[in-house]
Amino acid sequence: MSLDISADHADILQKYCAALSKTNVLVVGDIMLDRFVYGKVERISPESPVPVLSIAREDTMLGGAGNALANLAGLGARGSVLAIIGDDSEGTEIRNRAEKLGFDTQGLLTDPQRPTIVKTRFLAGHQQLLRADFETKTKLSDAMADALVTQAEKLMETAQAVILSDYGKGVLRADVIKRLINMARARNLPVIVDPKGQDFSIYQGASAITPNRKELSDATNGAPTDSDEEVIAAATQIIETCGIEAIVATRSKDGMSIIAKNDEPVHLRSADIEVFDVSGAGDTVIATIAATLAAGATLVEAATLANIAGSIVVTKVGTAPIRLAELVDMLHADNVEQQLRNRGDQPAADRIRSAPICAWDEAAEQVRRWKARGLKVGFTNGCFDIVHAGHVTYLNETKERCDRLVMGLNKDASIAILKGPERPVHDEQSRAKVIGGLGAVDMVVMFGA
Repeated sequence: MSLDISADHADILQKYCAALSKTNVLVVGDIMLDRFVYGKVERISPESPVPVLSIAREDTMLGGAGNALANLAGLGARGSVLAIIGDDSEGTEIRNRAEKLGFDTQGLLTDPQRPTIVKTRFLAGHQQLLRADFETKTKLSDAMADALVTQAEKLMETAQAVILSDYGKGVLRADVIKRLINMARARNLPVIVDPKGQDFSIYQGASAITPNRKELSDATNGAPTDSDEEVIAAATQIIETCGIEAIVATRSKDGMSIIAKNDEPVHLRSADIEVFDVSGAGDTVIATIAATLAAGATLVEAATLANIAGSIVVTKVGTAPIRLAELVDMLHADNVEQQLRNRGDQPAADRIRSAPICAWDEAAEQVRRWKARGLKVGFTNGCFDIVHAGHVTYLNETKERCDRLVMGLNKDASIAILKGPERPVHDEQSRAKVIGGLGAVDMVVMFGA
């Protein structure tokens, strides 16, 4: 059957969203650093026919199992990480970033024989030129495998769900996977696996695995996985032959299918939205499923939230995690599909004129979406406490120089510092609504003390 989100169902899902902050999820797997090096290409190298990238900036973030951590943090969930890092500066950076997200990092074990995995992407604008991977795929030594399992036993004492994030980098040996799953199930902990490779029997005993369409096909000797019926057939084969309780198959534009033992298959459809980047969406899905299961949801309820979360993150540019506020906003919307399709970027003629008031991280994501379309983004700022004709003229002239205009609006405390204790006349929310109602302004962000 296909599942639509009714008002009653949305209320139930919102209840689980509210409980996510009380959940504790253990993430085990291949953790890495993702680096993005941005620049411009204006010439070809005289040494060989390759482009010369003039580097402008570099971004670094947690990748692999670390992206599942980032999504859990975005959802407000707590947890711990169990993974291997190298005895190097990159390993230290991973530890620092995980701690900054609020996760227990005692499970980040250092292996001097293995460098920290780093994936570096070189981009001209938004066009990727090259990816360079620094890694080793050799399997863990027996000593490190034993240390990993020993640490897992400690961390599972406080966990309510376990994620196995397998990127095929050697940390999750088949025997280690078996020991971890057995240990978790002995404690009645759900184990959700992001699988790798073609042999899913190594995940025997898992509560659910989350293959995408291609992975599902590869694991069933190339079986077709286009239609609902084909996905059901392939998933059923895996359940019966590999000893896995359920398959949550992610199907890109066709949404998601949940096939479980002795239950009717459920198909969740995705909204018809503009997709910018699918990288990292699988981590969003598995993090949302695990956290929602930890909050007491059924697998179908957890997958429903995960389908919405995945639909949100693919509208972002680059690997960006879900935020709980985004998920809650979608559930509060009268029409979830329409909200997903129109995430704050409708033409003014298509909506009541009101520019969104965004937090800084939300604003940065929207700016990246605009830039990915080739739009020129302008920024201006000010108090705009008593809006007059000069303000309107200034903003209109500014908008003539760009495609989208972001307004940085001083907070109340900032205006009091600048103009004295009697100001502002109008509070920041009122000022934001007034300035956002002007046709020239496409987004409002607050700044200052």
